[in-house]
Amino acid sequence: MVAVVDTEKCTGCETCVNECPASAISLENEKAKVDKDMCVDCQTCVDVCPSEAIHME
Repeated sequence: MVAVVDTEKCTGCETCVNECPASAISLENEKAKVDKDMCVDCQTCVDVCPSEAIHME
């Protein structure tokens, strides 16, 4: 599984960027973007996202 960002819900707050232990998330065009090759399936981003914009697939 890998984290997937719903760009409609993402506010670009950077909470997931700062909390990702694998540094797999960055901002692109003010929205979170997950590097699928770096994601370690820990779901930290899902838990910390205040806008519920990230889910696992």
